[in-house]
Amino acid sequence: MMGDGVFKIDLPNARATYNLGICLGQLCPPGTVLLLLGDLGSGKTTLVQGIGAGLGIAEPISSPTFTLINEYLEGRMPLYHVDLYRLDSEQVGSLELESYWDATGCVPGLLAIEWSERILDSPKSAIRLKLGSKPGGGRWATVLTATDDQVALLEQVICDGLLADEV
Repeated sequence: MMGDGVFKIDLPNARATYNLGICLGQLCPPGTVLLLLGDLGSGKTTLVQGIGAGLGIAEPISSPTFTLINEYLEGRMPLYHVDLYRLDSEQVGSLELESYWDATGCVPGLLAIEWSERILDSPKSAIRLKLGSKPGGGRWATVLTATDDQVALLEQVICDGLLADEV
């Protein structure tokens, strides 16, 4: 059963963005795909750093702008961090990202893709998370879920007090 859910999150500072990442890292099951959208400086990498902390990854997480894909394998499950900023949509196809979301060439883990709007054919079960800056400081996030399990996951984040409001 599919249940689309839209959640709006107020992130007053970078720490709140990081904490949202921690919660996602603690709660997301293997096979989760997070499609991250937002302008430069909107907090995508900060969110992924929090996800890494939530997964128990001790290694510092940096944006793979030039390497394109960083794999962190020592947490409770692998984190695959992709940055498509320097690529156009045609180049993205050559990365064969479907091998990560289908888990055909790797251990199932959490796949976080920055600049995901450059993917021509993304998985329908992905969680879409858009970050933006608020005038006067702080950030916001809008999360679009695709399944009832994902709605339940975000509702659990709400119960943990991270989400300001739900649409």
